[in-house]
Amino acid sequence: MDDKRVDTVQPPRVTSGGEPPPDVSSEDDAQPAPTGPKPRRGELRIYLGAAPGVGKTFAMLGEAHRRLERGTDLVAAVVETHGRTKTAGLLTGIQTIPPHYIDYRGSRFPELDVPAVLARKPQVVLVDELAHTNTPGSKNPKRWMDVEELLDAGITVLSTVNVQHLESLNDVVAQITGIEQQETVPDEIVRSASQIELVDITPEALRRRLSHGNVYAPEKVDAALSNYFRRGNLTALRELALLWLADQVDAALSKYRADNKITATWEARERVVVAVTGGAESETLVRRASRIASKSSAELMIVHVVRGDGLSGVSAPQMGKVRELAASLGATVHTVVGDDVGKSLLDFAREMNATQLVIGTSRRSRWARVFDEGIGAAIVQHSGKIDVHMVTHEEAKRGLTLRAVSPRERRVISWLAAVIVPSVICALTALFLDRYLTIGGESALFVVGVLVVALLGGVAPAVLSAMLSGLLLNYFLTEPRYTFTIAEPDAAITELVLLMLAVAVAVLVDRAASRQREARHASQEAELLTLFAGSVLRGADLETLLERVRETYSQRTVSVLRVRGHDETIVACVGEDPCATVDSADTAIEVGDDEFWMLMSGRSLPARDRRVLTAVAKQAAGLVRQRELAAEASKAEAIEKADELRRSLLSAVSHDLRTPLAGAKAAVSSLRSEDIGFSEEDTAELLATVEESVDQLSALVDNLLDSSRLAAGVVRPELKRVYLEEVVQRALLSINRGTGFGAKGLDRVKVDVGDAVALADAGLLERVLANLIDNALRYAPESIVRVNAGRIGERILINVIDEGPGVPRGTEEQLFEPFQRLGDRNNKYGVGLGLSVASGFVEAMGGTISATDTPGGGLTVIVDLAAPPGGR
Repeated sequence: MDDKRVDTVQPPRVTSGGEPPPDVSSEDDAQPAPTGPKPRRGELRIYLGAAPGVGKTFAMLGEAHRRLERGTDLVAAVVETHGRTKTAGLLTGIQTIPPHYIDYRGSRFPELDVPAVLARKPQVVLVDELAHTNTPGSKNPKRWMDVEELLDAGITVLSTVNVQHLESLNDVVAQITGIEQQETVPDEIVRSASQIELVDITPEALRRRLSHGNVYAPEKVDAALSNYFRRGNLTALRELALLWLADQVDAALSKYRADNKITATWEARERVVVAVTGGAESETLVRRASRIASKSSAELMIVHVVRGDGLSGVSAPQMGKVRELAASLGATVHTVVGDDVGKSLLDFAREMNATQLVIGTSRRSRWARVFDEGIGAAIVQHSGKIDVHMVTHEEAKRGLTLRAVSPRERRVISWLAAVIVPSVICALTALFLDRYLTIGGESALFVVGVLVVALLGGVAPAVLSAMLSGLLLNYFLTEPRYTFTIAEPDAAITELVLLMLAVAVAVLVDRAASRQREARHASQEAELLTLFAGSVLRGADLETLLERVRETYSQRTVSVLRVRGHDETIVACVGEDPCATVDSADTAIEVGDDEFWMLMSGRSLPARDRRVLTAVAKQAAGLVRQRELAAEASKAEAIEKADELRRSLLSAVSHDLRTPLAGAKAAVSSLRSEDIGFSEEDTAELLATVEESVDQLSALVDNLLDSSRLAAGVVRPELKRVYLEEVVQRALLSINRGTGFGAKGLDRVKVDVGDAVALADAGLLERVLANLIDNALRYAPESIVRVNAGRIGERILINVIDEGPGVPRGTEEQLFEPFQRLGDRNNKYGVGLGLSVASGFVEAMGGTISATDTPGGGLTVIVDLAAPPGGR
């Protein structure tokens, strides 16, 4: 389709509700008459909608009138008004080209008259419904092919199409709506349009349009609202239209960059991980990563690596600020433990399927990188397919500090210093200071050097430095020189004392450094314990806690094992192939009560991590016990609810049983009375009263028995193919016999289920529909009750619709609870078990039941059941 690309691609526009969009510039009009043998290709402008009725044709006609006002030569070739008065009214003042009629199978069908349009040769032509399939016998099988001829002739075309007609989305729309669209248009045809304008409207507004009769005829409204135009369907179709149009925006921008030779990377929808240390630069990194993620609507994850050696401690307030910022940006915060920071970051990013990793630039000076390439360089080298962003910040290149030096660098520096520092002091002293200092002063200089080495590396490097200092001092600076002989005993004692003092100081320095490391490690343990305890306090369940442990320590699986005698049971686990025995685990943590173990499969953890994990294992065991206590509490609650149900039942039934019994007894007593002579009409009326009272009692007892069967879980439906027409008629008969509505009352019921078939239990479904229709007749006494059905994909929807008072908004779910009449204290209509029984029967058949407002007022109850395989 390269030969059909247009010269300009303008961003798609969005209008709402079919209202006329704002006026556009004159460049939307057709170009002046072309020069040369081949006319310039016309422009295609498409109005894209998510569903019928959103106002595409209305918007197209509004644009036509604006172009006519600017003097554009415009005609209408095909405009489908579908009987909509407001849309048809906009055709006034627009010249129309009559359609070309084609005879097919005894009928005549109007089609686009392409030759007539080419002969008229307007600047702009209106051609509605681009995806239309032409009648057999037409020149082209599809209308979009007719439009291509018009475009090739230099005529600009305004057209419409719904998202369900796009070829790439046809199967998706069929899965959502259950209706496969036979008429489709290739996506590349729509993409080639110079402008695509989305005509948008909310699902609620579109459903109101339907209920007011502005889209379909009144007799088709109910079926449309309960099938194709359900709120969920419309929301999904709207999202499809927006996503498809967003992709076209990306394509248009890509073409713009290519045409203008812009080489900057266009970031796709991805998952972004940002690594933070908790330092001052962390907020800068998070904000930068958030901007990267927002450009592609990507998920943002913040990860903090806790070094296992405890040398990278971060205070709680510092990380607290990061967590607050993450919450405001909608990001998640994760903590992992690892001695190799770069490897831990990459392992986490790969586990999360991240495609971008954001890290800060190094704080170290250039000479420090001689000993180690640094975390950033290692990550870039081993990142593979993960894109790495290195973000500059104010803390970068502040110079090398002891805290910024890794343990490996520190060890290398200290051993080098043990050799270099004494050598440098010896050289400087021999060349410049020997003539001014005695042996005491020179020894003091070497002592200072030993202390410097001790500060860097501890006792072992300090001892080496002391021994080397003594040898250099003796050989180069003590008489006789260049021998290891000491002429004066005082000099020997001075050297020995000073060097011993240096070693002693080095030991003290090493102990202080060790205490500092222990303090930092304790800080890290406290941070991890706070992390896990916070998860529990925030309501995390056992599996969530174990997943946090698995993520933090980079384990394959984590499980909690309960040991009772010889019985070992896994009570919770995360990851694949969990450890089932203590011996099979790479790391086993005993809770301390000889009952619970936390088992881990993965890299073996050192002893310093086991102290934290022991505390976490105790929390996990506590959650297990808490779960068991909750289960026992729920059982007690169930018993309490059953007792409450019994009391409610006795309270409700006490009146409802007496009322029909009293009516029947009074009528029978009157008939048996010998003091009064009743006419045949009076006798018939009394007998009818007895029959109605007995029917009410029978219905009440049936509902009570059904409720008890449902509560006991003994309802076992036999699912078969059931024709809904037969079931509805039997339900109406049972209503007539059991409630006394009579033919007059049932005349208000309008049934339109066609030949729909459901997979259900015929007896249970009859009871369900009888209860629903009876409920609608009683509570909407002046309303027509409509029953319709339709197949949506693999489901059958049955709708019972009335236009009565409805129920208060937000109380729809309460309808299906026992003894609910939503504030109605009049027991005339029973104890409120009918809808509860209907709900239980539908659920037993594997379906769902719900209630919603009828557009315009009233209540609609929807029964969703499985459709039999293979269709009708």
